[in-house]
Amino acid sequence: MKVNVVKDGKKKNYTIINNWKDVTLDKWIKLLKLKNLTPTQEAIENIALLSSMSKKLIKELSLVDVTLIMQQLKDIENTSATRFKNIITIDGKDYGFHPNFEQLTLGEWADLETFIQQDLQNNLPKICAILYRPIKEKGKNAYIIEAYDGSIDVRAEKFKRMKAEQVQQALVFFWTFVSVLSKITVSYLTETIQKIQNQLKQKHLQVNGGTLA
Repeated sequence: MKVNVVKDGKKKNYTIINNWKDVTLDKWIKLLKLKNLTPTQEAIENIALLSSMSKKLIKELSLVDVTLIMQQLKDIENTSATRFKNIITIDGKDYGFHPNFEQLTLGEWADLETFIQQDLQNNLPKICAILYRPIKEKGKNAYIIEAYDGSIDVRAEKFKRMKAEQVQQALVFFWTFVSVLSKITVSYLTETIQKIQNQLKQKHLQVNGGTLA
């Protein structure tokens, strides 16, 4: 998208993103951090991140122009594609989203939990590096990803170039699973604890010569 700005009698062209696909994960993280700023500061930082205009120039724009630009940016985000993609390509390499959350290992879950609790926004590349991994084998309707070994730093750095919309949809998919898992986990742990208590009670009775009804 082109924006014409007239300054000192001279017209100059600047570009603003045409599509939410133009926003990388790295930029999206920066955008998320703007939520605590004042509306004016947020507008300046938003436009600077998503256009070729300098902050100095943005401050010289009229309130009407800034409002129009911010509305266009909001419309672009709201009309972004919402279809979840389980395979993404970065630097010519395919990465597959974890195909079965029920088979998440304890190591995967522990790292995801740590990154979420530490600093969700800044750790988004690392979270994506756990959820998306190199594809080892791919068929028509299925694929196999590499096993998780905890080595994600290099991949996380590459994933900063992921598209923001890809990350958003992946997280929605993951959070949905987490909300269900948390309920299942609590129920499972309660049931397990009850079984252990019953087993201990039974052993105690056997040791002391008691019998169960």
